[in-house]
Amino acid sequence: MARFELKLPKMGESVAEATITSWLKEVGETIELDEAIVEIATDKVDSEVPSEVEGTLVEILFGKDEVVAVGATIAVIETEGGAVVETKKVEKAVTPVEVAEIEKEVTQTIDTVNTPISKTSETGKFYSPLVRNIAQTENVSMSELESIAGSGKDGRVTKSDILSYIENKGNTPKIVEQPKVVAKPQVKNEAPKAAPVSLNGEDEVIEMSRMGKLIAKHMVDSVQTSAHVQSFIEIDVTNIVKWRTKVKDGFFKREGEKLTFTPILMHAVASTIKKYPMINIAISGDTIIKKKNINLGMAAALSDGNLIVPVIKNADQLNLVGMTKAVNDLAGRARANKLKPDDIQGGTYTVTNVGGFGSVMGTPIINQPQVAILALGAIRKVPAVIETPDGDFIGIRQKMFVSHSYDHRVVNGALGGMFIKTLKETLEAWDVNQDF
Repeated sequence: MARFELKLPKMGESVAEATITSWLKEVGETIELDEAIVEIATDKVDSEVPSEVEGTLVEILFGKDEVVAVGATIAVIETEGGAVVETKKVEKAVTPVEVAEIEKEVTQTIDTVNTPISKTSETGKFYSPLVRNIAQTENVSMSELESIAGSGKDGRVTKSDILSYIENKGNTPKIVEQPKVVAKPQVKNEAPKAAPVSLNGEDEVIEMSRMGKLIAKHMVDSVQTSAHVQSFIEIDVTNIVKWRTKVKDGFFKREGEKLTFTPILMHAVASTIKKYPMINIAISGDTIIKKKNINLGMAAALSDGNLIVPVIKNADQLNLVGMTKAVNDLAGRARANKLKPDDIQGGTYTVTNVGGFGSVMGTPIINQPQVAILALGAIRKVPAVIETPDGDFIGIRQKMFVSHSYDHRVVNGALGGMFIKTLKETLEAWDVNQDF
């Protein structure tokens, strides 16, 4: 028998840790190769960690809701044969003097122990299991822990932060209180606080999901960051509807993929971005970052009703067949909750299909740090004026609205409007006799 250490895999350049949400196997159960063992969640996406070997799960090192660093061992699997991969413990004899010192230290710890350190403070700060254990062992109170300036992501207190605090704890100089200076009142540009909600016996209180909380925060942050403006345009997609109806069966027979309107529209969006590269940018402080790659984000529905935005990398380099395969793959894995963290990173422009829910148009919120997002409305039959050399007449046409939200700090109305005007011209010029 040999022991294999299952480690938390790397999940993208910006992902340093993940939270254990559920163990799919228990200690003692048999594990198959590539079988999912544990479900994890990052601030980007939920996913599963598969086993790299066959064997028996003999040890689980982290519990549910614990935060684990990328590369850390999360479980041990016993396998048949192979090399032993485990951490050996070195034991040595303890002298009577050391026993006395240990007993003394334990007694002091019991006398001075603080109340348990919570995972999340009253102010919303999160503390990892390692930081909480160090604080508990070193008798660092919750109030002291809150006073430590964290150097980690989002101001999180790291191991080095708390160890540095403990080391310098006794050397902290006393602060001499300065005379208070009464300043003139200033008007602060603060967001108004939400009014408290009144509940009665018939109301149901529902806790927001983890993903729901993240989405809510991202939406509010985006509105507070970007100056949102919108442009709208109506597009005649009659030729595209006719063409798709004519070729969809042959497309499926040859490619094994269903041809929907989404990849057709995404393909047109990618080619339009290539003509207007200043839509494909991001803002960093007072500078503009012009993106080299065109990575299209595609809003997709999850099984729980929330939305996620997987990314089609280098979308401008794909033909219609490649775009269809990419769209179907990402949409299918989104519905099955099988997306990987890398699948939703690196987007430079986002497209959302509000027409899939029956909406004629929408005003989407920009997906930060991008500067624009396009909403595709429902395709519907409408009466329209058709111009011909012999005069105008009324006919039935297939039309849709597209809504373009963009950040007015860097995208003016001319650019935002010309972008969708060019998209309209591209789609309305669709050749119904072309092959796929």
